[in-house]
Amino acid sequence: MFAKISSSRFFIPTVAATAAAIGSTYFLSTRNFASNESPKAFVGDDKWIDLQLIKAEDLTHDTKKVYFKLPEKDQVSGLEVASLLLAKFVTPKGSNVIRPYTPVSDVNEKGVVEFVIKRYETGKMGNHIFNLTPNETLAFKGPLQKWKWQPNQFKEIALIGGGSGITPLYQLIHHITNNPEDKTKVKLFYGNKTPNDILLRKELEETAAKNPEQFELHLFLDKDAEQVPSASSGFISKDVLKKYLPGPSNDSHVFVCGPPPLYKAISGEKVSPQDQGEVTGALADLGYDKTHVFKF
Repeated sequence: MFAKISSSRFFIPTVAATAAAIGSTYFLSTRNFASNESPKAFVGDDKWIDLQLIKAEDLTHDTKKVYFKLPEKDQVSGLEVASLLLAKFVTPKGSNVIRPYTPVSDVNEKGVVEFVIKRYETGKMGNHIFNLTPNETLAFKGPLQKWKWQPNQFKEIALIGGGSGITPLYQLIHHITNNPEDKTKVKLFYGNKTPNDILLRKELEETAAKNPEQFELHLFLDKDAEQVPSASSGFISKDVLKKYLPGPSNDSHVFVCGPPPLYKAISGEKVSPQDQGEVTGALADLGYDKTHVFKF
């Protein structure tokens, strides 16, 4: 390459060109050094990228934590809080199956991105991921921003979730509690059937233990709640939320993610990905409206 460039046909040096090249190189190198930004695997350019499965760990009988290798070991995913990636595979008949997933890994983690995947009996994507073996690939693209989190955006937030709906809520919890500059207080209300169904339980309990003044963990179980110190028996009710939530204000916000019955009972469902719809259910009864609530 250098031989071609330095040939008389391609190389005509001038003081101005040389100075411009040096200046440009200096500017770019100092800008990258100053920003200290790692290269990003996903930049929102609508490009599907095949990621190789590193390993999968069983969390429950129907949930795995899966680790995918980014294209370069020094890359970060490129996600911000709170955002997600789309996953895609092609069926033997040639149909595209596409589903959204929120990573649970730190946004600054290099070389790998991690997901918690729940498998449903008729779920095409979940079953496909469960059947992947190490070194096989899955296509991803994104990120898709759901909510642009800013440190100290609110004095307090409440996160209400059920089942695998914990993933975007955990993304917020992890990000806020790992930023010393973010003083936002966080309360999580998380419902499941049994103790074995609590996803990311270890991570949640460790976060609560390390950040007792900032993060409150409230678990709700249909069965065997007495086996979990931080759990209550039953569901997340209006009375529970009335007791622990500060009430509607500009200083607080509520984020909801979970299965349809949870949305119906707590906040009402979204009309579409672009339309949050009106707030109904327990939060509406407590005076909350769409300016106070965000539905993932």
